[in-house]
This record gives sequence, C-alpha cells and structure tokens, in this order.
Amino acid sequence: MIDHDRAMLEALVCPQTHAVLTYDAERQELISKAAHLAFPIRNGIPIMLVDEARRLDD
Repeated sequence: MIDHDRAMLEALVCPQTHAVLTYDAERQELISKAAHLAFPIRNGIPIMLVDEARRLDD
C-alpha cells in the first residue's frame, strides 16, 4: 500500500464507536475491535457503513 493511502486509512475511525481502526491487508478490511465489525475496502474505497460491515466473531 502506498504511504498516503495508509495515512488516509489511519485517519479513519469507526462510525459507530469512533474508535481507531486496524487495517487487514489480506482481507482488505478495516477492523473495529470496539464494535466487533470489519468494514470492507472495495476498489480501494473504504465502505464505512455499519450496514455493509461484517460482524466479527467474539
């Protein structure tokens, strides 16, 4: 990933909890551990909608 892309992703927060997200490069997702959600990245665009997020198993 290009440095400016990483900086942009690091600036995003969870829309539900406002917690910091972690980037999962293998799955192309942004992970909110606080909300137990994984937000997809499609065509390089983070989809930051709770309705589009995948629920993480506890």
